[in-house]
Amino acid sequence: MVGRPASQAGARRELRFLRTGMTSTNTAAILPAATHARPIAVPFVLQLFDLIGTFVFALSGATLAVRQRLDLFGVLVLSCAAAVSGGIARDVLIGAQPPAALADWRYLATAMLAGVATFWWRGGTERLRNPVQLFDAAGLALFAVLGTDKALAYGLSPFAAMLLGMLSGIGGGIARDLLVARTPVVLQAELYAVAALLGGAVVAIAEVAGLPRTPAMAVGAMACFGLRYMAIRHGWQLPVARPPED
Repeated sequence: MVGRPASQAGARRELRFLRTGMTSTNTAAILPAATHARPIAVPFVLQLFDLIGTFVFALSGATLAVRQRLDLFGVLVLSCAAAVSGGIARDVLIGAQPPAALADWRYLATAMLAGVATFWWRGGTERLRNPVQLFDAAGLALFAVLGTDKALAYGLSPFAAMLLGMLSGIGGGIARDLLVARTPVVLQAELYAVAALLGGAVVAIAEVAGLPRTPAMAVGAMACFGLRYMAIRHGWQLPVARPPED
């Protein structure tokens, strides 16, 4: 009778040990990216390109807001939404908490600077031919390759990283268009998401092949921008669904 409680206590301790071990093992299996992600050390050049992408995407949002005759607050909202929405969605999905756009004040400050500049000197941006699409194409290219590279750094497969790079590129444009009740460009424009996929694919393939990432990102950004620009200029687009004729 005396040995029985001791045996039960030992059994309970062993059960707690097994549960603790199983919990740790299952957590590592569910979250391999957090365990195996390589250390993130972002070079200054990549940070600079990220801020440039933020600025040009914010210009596209602010220019559209000016065309819609929004007030200063509306211009700032659209510039920030266009600049950081895609990056925030990407960071949430890969587990980068808090998102870089919220953790680093420079991103929102850069977006608001672009918004204020467009609001007060809108004549300068309007002199460019189709400025919204031009800035949008530049931001798409930079964000697609930077988003793919960050997803790879967090341990995602090249294919998944390519998709998240595309999300980084198109997320801001979707948020911008929805805020002014416009059909998102990605759903109707000439080779928008496809161009982002191309830029991300170049970075992902370079990762698989073991090639240097910075030249690969430059090539991917140029490929994305070039395809998007040519699609705008020549009207290249995917087949469009048409309702049956009566």
